[in-house]
Formats: sequence, structure tokens, C-alpha cells
Amino acid sequence: MSGSDARPLRIVLADDSVLFRSGLAHLLADEGFEVVGEAGDAAGALEVVERERPDVAILDIRMPPNHRTEGLEAAIAIRDRHPTTAVLLLSAHVETRHAIRLIRADAAGVGYLLKDRVMREADLLDAIRRVAAGGSVIDPEVVGQLLGRARPHGPLDELTPRERDVLALMAEGRSNQAIADRLVVEPKTIEGHIRTIFSKLGLEPEPSDHRRVLAVLTYLRS
Repeated sequence: MSGSDARPLRIVLADDSVLFRSGLAHLLADEGFEVVGEAGDAAGALEVVERERPDVAILDIRMPPNHRTEGLEAAIAIRDRHPTTAVLLLSAHVETRHAIRLIRADAAGVGYLLKDRVMREADLLDAIRRVAAGGSVIDPEVVGQLLGRARPHGPLDELTPRERDVLALMAEGRSNQAIADRLVVEPKTIEGHIRTIFSKLGLEPEPSDHRRVLAVLTYLRS
């Protein structure tokens, strides 16, 4: 707000913690913001933003139903559908892959703060005003992890931690039986992991054993 007659910034809050939303809503109202809608999940956030077209949407990253990256994916959708709505991720978690997508698309009007590192109410209020004005506010902790992940998204990013373990052991030249012994599982379990690895890496079935070599090469090049 730039003057006494300026309209208040219109805010949508999305967080599955009712107590957190209530406390933040009261703080914003006391500071002259207008909270025009609240939601406890990502789908509800998208509906409220669609209806209210707020200046800023404040979202947690992990929300129902799976508590993974629903809020961050909703932020990406909001920016795609309503570019004039700023988004501020306010979360206890750092998630890199989707955050890179969000920031690379257009960092203007985007913020990402960690809840436990916001030490003063004034800092949060300033961040809201800055993203509403088209600026960007990214916590240094988030920046550090994003820089560590600042490479193009590749097929290996689709692998689970256990699938990466299997592929790493394959790169050491170990047989399926040796990998099973190392990970203390049945050989059939390893065979299943390897089939999934081939599928995720886009390696089609071949008469020879080239897929194993190609999978290892993909791992080593990463």
C-alpha cells in the first residue's frame, strides 16, 4: 500500500494447519491486509484463487492429500493461470525440483520462505509486499539448495533412493545376486528394481544385455 487511500492487498492463505492460518490471518488483518479466502489443501487453494483473484497467494508446500509437494504444484498452476497473482511459499521444507520450475518460469512475484527462519513479523509482512509489487524473496537456505540442484532435470531424478542404490551397485559391476546380497533382499526384488530402472530411463527391451550397460553409462555421466 502506497498511501492512506490505497486499497489493501488481497490475500489467500493455504495451509492445512487451522491454527497457523488463523494466527496469520489475524496478523495480516491487523496490518491492513485483506484475507479474502483460506484453504486447507491445494485443490481448495486453486478454487479460492480462481474465485477471488487475489494479489498474493500464501501457500504451504506439503498439504493433503499426500503431504508432499501439492502446495508447490498449486503455486506453479496459479502462476500459469493467473500471472498477476504473486505467490509466497511459506513452509518448513525445502523442495528443489518443482521450486526450480517455479522460479525459472518467472521469479518476479515469487517468494519462498522457511517458517522457522522468519524471526520477525515485519520480515514476513515486507516479503508479502515485495512479491505483490513484482519482486522476489527467496530464503538463503533455499537458494543454497537450489544452487546445489541447478542442473537440468534428467531421467535419474525419477529414480527412488533404492533404485539409485541398485544402479550404483550395477555400476560397480555387481551381478543381480551380489546386489541382492548387499542390500539383503531377494534376487527377484532386484530384478524388479532393474526393470523399473530400465523403464524410467527409457531403455526399451533388446535381445542383448545392452540395457544394463546403457543404464550404467547414464548413471556415470550424471
